[in-house]
Amino acid sequence: MIDEMIQGTSSSIPVKQCRVTLAEALAQLPGANNERFAPVLRHGSLEVEIYAPRGVDLQMPHTRDEVYVVMQGHGEFVNGPSRHPFEPGDVLFVLAGVEHRFENFTDDFAVWVIFYGPEGGEANA
Repeated sequence: MIDEMIQGTSSSIPVKQCRVTLAEALAQLPGANNERFAPVLRHGSLEVEIYAPRGVDLQMPHTRDEVYVVMQGHGEFVNGPSRHPFEPGDVLFVLAGVEHRFENFTDDFAVWVIFYGPEGGEANA
């Protein structure tokens, strides 16, 4: 059990039983500087964020491997040279350092972002 406060960009979510609802996470957005993401849970190398861009996804490649879990909305996911449609319930994976973005997404789009492992990503198995 995690017994700590996780600091978000505009508020804090108490994580007493390892549970954060989508509604609690979305309530942190936008952040104080209009951020469209907020950290909601951390443990070891694991970091979970909520991400809900509006209009255009301007993110840059990340230094760690990441998994997206689509919670709401539809659109297209560009992952390196590949393009995939997405919908709620889909799981998307991105290697560290790979250019990626969401395009043509609906106004209600939101994903859990799960970062894990070392900087530079895990070694190929």
